[in-house]
Amino acid sequence: MPSLWQSLADLQVRIDDYSVQRRELVVSPEFTRVTTTVLLHGGDELGRGEDVTYTASDHDDFPAHEMLAGTWTLHDYSRRLDDVDLWEAAAPGMEASRDYRRWAFESAALDLALQQSGQSFAEALGREYSPVRFVASTRADIAPYRELNPDLEFKLDADDTWDAGLLARLAATDRVRVVDLKAYYRGTSVDLAPDPELYRRIKEALPDAVLEDAWLEDGCREALEGAEEQLSFDAPIHSWSDVGKLPVEPRWLNIKPSRFGTTEALLECIERCDEKGIRMYGGGQFELGAGRRQIQKLASVFYPDGPNDVAPSEYNDGPPRPGLPTSPLPAFEGPGF
Repeated sequence: MPSLWQSLADLQVRIDDYSVQRRELVVSPEFTRVTTTVLLHGGDELGRGEDVTYTASDHDDFPAHEMLAGTWTLHDYSRRLDDVDLWEAAAPGMEASRDYRRWAFESAALDLALQQSGQSFAEALGREYSPVRFVASTRADIAPYRELNPDLEFKLDADDTWDAGLLARLAATDRVRVVDLKAYYRGTSVDLAPDPELYRRIKEALPDAVLEDAWLEDGCREALEGAEEQLSFDAPIHSWSDVGKLPVEPRWLNIKPSRFGTTEALLECIERCDEKGIRMYGGGQFELGAGRRQIQKLASVFYPDGPNDVAPSEYNDGPPRPGLPTSPLPAFEGPGF
């Protein structure tokens, strides 16, 4: 049986030209989310991929004139991108942004190739789309969401203010599915210093929640003793080889395609997780365009029942309000990615 990547690698994509489209969303006076969509033109079809780089100024000099025209297999197109400097104007503010930009071009080519061949992503892999369970990811009070939809599930960013009382209230909802401990972020607005006592409180209050990106040194591993089945990782994972560098064998992985850079690296990791019995769920990067639908389609094919952080973009665009989509998302149809 061919590997997942082998099922796609020989797909042909014809590229005539490409352009880019900048999107912006004012989230707060301190933060405007900016992404850039790569638009690959091929005949009457248009392939889309999204660069989710977080540093807004990195989108100012996005390359719009690289020589990508021609007819390629997806394998050869990816090798061509190995030789293209997508950051020739200036180095990115964050090293991870190199993968984010590469993924924009890779996912756009995959989308265009599938459209030109008349296939869906699922069909090309010999699989089917399934309805997608999703959770709402928030740092805010979940009560307003629950008033609108008591069945909504959540992924929450832990906070050092979480005391026993708050954790008891969260546990009573039976709706918290993932807690993100944010231990691998440095110099960002969401950093959370590892704290064994906080970890212990969360483990004891939420024994069924997935615990994502825990620090496992300085007494933290001991604090999480007994919670090994709950441990998941996200930020450190950019390839399957990174999984082997973790201090424990994970039971879960948060799969964010933009972190992998290439379609090949993404599919290798998904395939190896299946082989090793590592459970997966999808993760988002505050996409404003095509990238959001693409992470939903990945979840639909590979891990539809996971606590997927792939809620529709309406959840990122404003406070809780009537009319927000409910889980699960219906199965997808039609060609493309």
